[in-house]
Amino acid sequence: MLDYYNFLFSVCFDLQLLDELPMIYSTCVFVYCLYECFKQENSISLFPIALLIIFSVSVTVVYLQWKEPVFHQVMYGALVACLVMRSIFIVTWVYPWLRPLCYTSLGIFLLGFLLWNIDNIFCDSLRASRQMLPPAVGVVTQFHAWWHIFTGLGSYLHILLSLQIRSTYLKYRPNVKFLCGVWPTLHIEPQKTS
Repeated sequence: MLDYYNFLFSVCFDLQLLDELPMIYSTCVFVYCLYECFKQENSISLFPIALLIIFSVSVTVVYLQWKEPVFHQVMYGALVACLVMRSIFIVTWVYPWLRPLCYTSLGIFLLGFLLWNIDNIFCDSLRASRQMLPPAVGVVTQFHAWWHIFTGLGSYLHILLSLQIRSTYLKYRPNVKFLCGVWPTLHIEPQKTS
């Protein structure tokens, strides 16, 4: 019976990797884009690419051998900290008019992170509480789902921020517009000819 439970744990953990490792990989792409946003067009810096690939492969290998979720959380947190520090530097010293977009994306992302931690810490008691709540109320207390929604929205806004930083540096004219008055999109006008 113990072998059966070990097998189930192994399968569940391996499937969970399909959720967690892409978080590392996609955040490495974000880190590269934000740290290389002040490069000339068509220039590629191989050192940061190599460094991020080595980081991603190392995290993957270690995580496959040492199945400890806290390891993944710390590595992911380190990447997010790099993004946050770089973003705050840019909106403080280079493009201060982008602060509202930066702080909105960070705030929404951190709200999702807070809800995810609440769900991790109080999962059993939240699950028990949902049993006593009406179904409509129980649905909105699925904090893990809110984590996905808020981090997705925060990431989308951060992509807009990165695109706006890059296109501004390249002397294009980026402009945030709201689709249906609600959903932000970035429109980039061609460079002005002198």
